[in-house]
Amino acid sequence: MMDASNSHSLNPMLTFVVWLLLLVLCWPLALLALIAWPFVWLIALPFRLVGITFEAVFSLLRAILLLPSKVLGGGPRR
Repeated sequence: MMDASNSHSLNPMLTFVVWLLLLVLCWPLALLALIAWPFVWLIALPFRLVGITFEAVFSLLRAILLLPSKVLGGGPRR
C-alpha cells in the first residue's frame, strides 16, 4: 500500500509557483511544458499501472509465504 511519504508527487502549490517562475524567465518553455504535460502523463500511465500490479503481486506472495508462520504463532508478540 502506498502512503504519503512514499509518493513522488510535489505539492501542487509549489508546482504552480515553479511554473510561474518558468513563465517569467522563459515563457515559450513554460507554454511547451503546459501543453506537453498531459501527453507525458498519458505515456507514464501504463508504467504506473504495471508498478501497482507488481506491488500487489509481491504483497500477495509475501502474505502467502508468511501465512504458515502466522498460523503457527510466529508473529509479533504483544
